[in-house]
Amino acid sequence: MCGSRPRSALATGPASVSVRGGFAVGDVVMLLDGRGRRWLVTLSEDGEFHTHRGVLAHAAILGAPEGARLTSSLGSHYVALRPSLEDVVLHMPRGAQVIYPKDLGAITMLADVAPGSRVLETGVGSGALSIALLRLGARVSGIEVREDFAARARANVRSHAGAALAANWEARIGDAYEPIATPPEGPWDRVVLDIPEPWRVSVQAPQILREGGTLVAYTPSILQAMQVRDTMGRGWVDVRTLEVLHRTWHVEGRAVRPDHRMVAHTAFLTAGRWIGSGLDEDALPGTLLGGLDDRVEE
Repeated sequence: MCGSRPRSALATGPASVSVRGGFAVGDVVMLLDGRGRRWLVTLSEDGEFHTHRGVLAHAAILGAPEGARLTSSLGSHYVALRPSLEDVVLHMPRGAQVIYPKDLGAITMLADVAPGSRVLETGVGSGALSIALLRLGARVSGIEVREDFAARARANVRSHAGAALAANWEARIGDAYEPIATPPEGPWDRVVLDIPEPWRVSVQAPQILREGGTLVAYTPSILQAMQVRDTMGRGWVDVRTLEVLHRTWHVEGRAVRPDHRMVAHTAFLTAGRWIGSGLDEDALPGTLLGGLDDRVEE
């Protein structure tokens, strides 16, 4: 049963990513009402979706195509859609706080994640970033210090990435602040950090990240970002720190204005590329070098 608030307590079925055809038992459906509210529900043969605006039997959704218009017992209207990654992230069951979609997009772009990329992720949390990386075709190895967080991440990855993509993901219980061993196949292509003291891992990057590889650190505090930057000296290029602000707009006819509320600061993203300690400091302009020369020459 689902209450009157948008929620997703039942959204634990198999992934519906890139699925075509009608909805089936076990699929996760996103129900969108006329006010833009959304619910994620896992379909079952005898299930019912309940709100104060009536009851909608799962049987009315099963077999229906994506985009089907549905009506509850009290006349409320819904559109049935397969959930986007944004829907999954915002509504998934969680242990740790998830990384917001606006930051997930920036992280994956900054890290330049592509099919086949081997990614080390420290701090898997609820699995939101893992799912985003897997959907881009990466092979992801996670380190998580808390078993309860890792268990939740495993459930979310299986549910919302699907078995095929989940086969490219592993999460082990461990302390990322301890020395991290390089895997037999060689250093990682990408390292993504979401832990309280990421500088204790970024300092290891020369041993665990391949030359040309990228590191991205997600930090709520600018002081944390500064400490990460302090570890990115000789051998780092294209080092930068940024944040992403998300503001929607009200557009209704000729009434156009920014919405009064926005998703402003959530975290700072610090990224850099490791090219090896043999870097010639005179080979690149100072503004491209991490920790070597921050002067801008006119």
